[in-house]
Amino acid sequence: MSDATLPLHGISVVTIATNIPGPVAAARLTALGATVTKVEPPSGDLITRVAPDYYAELTAGQEVVTLDLKTPEGVVAMEALLAAADVFITSHRPSALTRLGLDWSSIHARHPRLCHVAIVGHPGPEAEVPGHDLTYQAVNGLIFADEGSPRLPATLVADLAGAERAATAAVTALFARERSGVGSHQEVALSVAAEGMADPLRHGLTAPGGILGGALPGYAIYAAKDGFVACAALEPHFLTRLQELLGGSDREAIAAAFRGRTTAEWVEWARRHDLPLEAIPHQRPRRTQTPPPT
Repeated sequence: MSDATLPLHGISVVTIATNIPGPVAAARLTALGATVTKVEPPSGDLITRVAPDYYAELTAGQEVVTLDLKTPEGVVAMEALLAAADVFITSHRPSALTRLGLDWSSIHARHPRLCHVAIVGHPGPEAEVPGHDLTYQAVNGLIFADEGSPRLPATLVADLAGAERAATAAVTALFARERSGVGSHQEVALSVAAEGMADPLRHGLTAPGGILGGALPGYAIYAAKDGFVACAALEPHFLTRLQELLGGSDREAIAAAFRGRTTAEWVEWARRHDLPLEAIPHQRPRRTQTPPPT
């Protein structure tokens, strides 16, 4: 598929968002065909130091420029970029954007067709309250401390969910502009994104004892001879097949059966019998990149 056939071909995006949510959203828009210019401060983006390979993935196909937006030269260069852009992505607190003259009222007055996607931590009047993915997950019950010391999350749920919402917000703003002829301001709060990710827990689906939280013997984690397997025989036909093949219907019988083979054997067995089952890695991937300077 050529770039010209992608849905956002011809759309120009300028982003000053750093860290994770903004760059992930920009990468998503790039994949949809948009031309993205990533503006970084002289200090660069933290991702370049802590996860350079990830940074390279997120900026692939984009133009990365360095501007000091606190200098007259930087302001002039930024204005030129915004004048030619369709979408502007930020991840700053509102007060910081105001100091830079990049708040919504200011840019809308200068560039009425520009669509602004503002990624913030908390919605509305709480947008100045500091936070990060860890705190958004914690307040929404996505980090548990009921079995000793809680572990840090394996992924950035709020950041990644917020990034997808930001990409959707950009497309929504562009669609609205087709109708109205003017750009709009779209706020994406990461705390709200985290709250949405916690909905299955809040409604009991993944809560302890919930249907996806331990109530079903076919949807559980079991010990094998050399590790653990994740079994997701949720639908009745999967569960019936699992129980018939293992010769037991309750959790104890299934657990006893799983202890008899290695994880690799169980994965191969599951493939042969068309069952959703995977081995759980013995440990999280090791860090392979250089830590940031202190």
